[in-house]
Amino acid sequence: MIGAVDIGGTKIAVGMVSDDGQLLVGRAGPTEPALGPAVGRQRIVAMLRETAAQAGDELRGIGIGCTGRHQVLSGRLGDVEAFLPGWADMPLAEQLAEQFGVSVALENDADAAALAEAGWGAGQGLARFIYVTVSTGIGGGLVFDGRLYRGVGGVHPEIGHHVIDPTGPRCFCGAHGCWESLASGSAMARRWRAEQPGLARWDARQICEAATQGNPAALAALDQEGYYLGLGLANLITLFAPDMIALGGGVMRSLPLLWPQVQAVIAANCGLVPHRNVRLEPASLGPEVSLVGAARCWLHRFG
Repeated sequence: MIGAVDIGGTKIAVGMVSDDGQLLVGRAGPTEPALGPAVGRQRIVAMLRETAAQAGDELRGIGIGCTGRHQVLSGRLGDVEAFLPGWADMPLAEQLAEQFGVSVALENDADAAALAEAGWGAGQGLARFIYVTVSTGIGGGLVFDGRLYRGVGGVHPEIGHHVIDPTGPRCFCGAHGCWESLASGSAMARRWRAEQPGLARWDARQICEAATQGNPAALAALDQEGYYLGLGLANLITLFAPDMIALGGGVMRSLPLLWPQVQAVIAANCGLVPHRNVRLEPASLGPEVSLVGAARCWLHRFG
């Protein structure tokens, strides 16, 4: 079995995953980053030992998925000060390897999910696969011929931050009108509050729920969301012409409402590639994708 660790700003999840991608046992707890990286590491070690004992099999290796841009080839966390203060440059892979006597792989969490969907989910058997998650932000990963695509020095490509409208809002990444700043759940909620000042200050989930009930303003908001989502997907289709783009994240639960606008935008902007041959489908692994993805990272690197 493979140990799996998923680290976020508010929650750490740990589990054991079989070689065929089944989550055998898992548990989660608050990250509490203010307690410092040493306490966080001790908590991860304790949860790994507990879940390994529950699963009752030999631990082959450990995979880690963590939000942010990391030094994945050396196993060090990157600049995570915004949500894990004090954890930057932490050699977590090396530390866990010493504790458990196994090899350890670290990846960005979106890359981990992409590997999981490519190997055990919606993208099985496909040569050109892209995974996109749309929730608070937009992230994703590219898996071509069974290998995770990396940029120079092993970096994680930030597909959520390619610019689709340079006159759009400024993003923390430094760009104006990047995909995340216009099509994420946070962007949809921000637009709603600016354009509908007399209505409830809903978040993306509430807007989507209201749209399913036929609320006209919420339906208009999802129509605009579908437009921006479609532009980003059209760019990915034109650039890579993949076999499939799998869509995950909370906003994608409303994909049926977004679908007509997304399709129209793609058809209008992808005239030089056979866009109808590109499958757009929901991701299939659901809430287990983070832990299963962390395990898949280890298999991808060492298995």
